[in-house]
Amino acid sequence: MQLVTYLSFNGDCRQAFEFYLKTLGGKILALMPFGDQAGCDGGEFDAADRDKIMHGCYELDGCMLMGTDATASHPYQGVVGAHVALMLNDPADAERIYAALADGGSVQMPLQETFWALSYGIVTDRFGVPWMINCVRAGVGCPE
Repeated sequence: MQLVTYLSFNGDCRQAFEFYLKTLGGKILALMPFGDQAGCDGGEFDAADRDKIMHGCYELDGCMLMGTDATASHPYQGVVGAHVALMLNDPADAERIYAALADGGSVQMPLQETFWALSYGIVTDRFGVPWMINCVRAGVGCPE
């Protein structure tokens, strides 16, 4: 069994996944536009949605992040009540990634040392995705 995060984007799923690839590494396994999929050529989807991503899949160290673009018939509602948590071992990596995610986004909690983490911060990236950046202390919290 595998637990996977699936995000909705406001028409910029492709750009978000390409940004995550550049910022975090990993690989994009799929970016499937609505217009390329059988059965998505009319009815439920507007012509303006053809180039939007119906399904995207990004992999990082064996973990998956999937996503889709909102459409005219399924409007974007934002990411509410959830964060993508990124667990790191190196504070320098945490600083670099946090800065990249914050660029064009918004900071909810500056990156800082806490009792459970060498560095921890919360940021919403330019694509509207909230992130928790956590560089854990050995033996505290979730196992590495």
